[in-house]
Amino acid sequence: MLLESEYAGNKQIADWLTAAGHPTSVGEAMDNFMGLAGTAFTDAIETWIGGPLPDGFHAARAEEDARALAEGLQEVKGAVAFIRGLPAGLPRAVASSSSSHWVRRHLAHLGLEDAFGDRIFSGREHVARGKPAPDLYLHAAAALGVDIARIAIIEDSPVGVEGALASGAEVIGLVAGRHCLPGHAERLQSLGVRHIARNFEEVAALLA
Repeated sequence: MLLESEYAGNKQIADWLTAAGHPTSVGEAMDNFMGLAGTAFTDAIETWIGGPLPDGFHAARAEEDARALAEGLQEVKGAVAFIRGLPAGLPRAVASSSSSHWVRRHLAHLGLEDAFGDRIFSGREHVARGKPAPDLYLHAAAALGVDIARIAIIEDSPVGVEGALASGAEVIGLVAGRHCLPGHAERLQSLGVRHIARNFEEVAALLA
């Protein structure tokens, strides 16, 4: 949501699979792998290519992750200003499929290391079931001490939207990132999202 991580990651996957003999466009990678983690991610790739992961895939992913951690990733336009503009006392959290180390490192790259305190939660570390299960969002709500029905979750991937909706929260479908290709808003709406924001200014207006 805050970073252009989906585009960067799926472009690397598409380029690598194509070079390995499995032609894949960035759009196809995002359609099939966006928001997935762990075995759900690798299973989706094996389904896409019709066989086991090619040798070298995990090493290539680790290399890309290391590069992104070292160099940082571009913010989704307006993300930093949006976070900095939130009322000081407003409870907020990050609920990500990535590791908490990955999230904290990238928040630091953006100058937001203090924006969420210790309210950074990972589907890999804090719950047994990650997205699209609602568990991570319910865990974050409990940590914030706020009824999930009073929480607004900003999500930009179908997998995240499914879990957010299942949690019982109000969901804002954000379609501001480079991974949000034509038809992305309609895809999120087809899952049940009522509120679509095309940029962070529209998110702020919805929250107000």
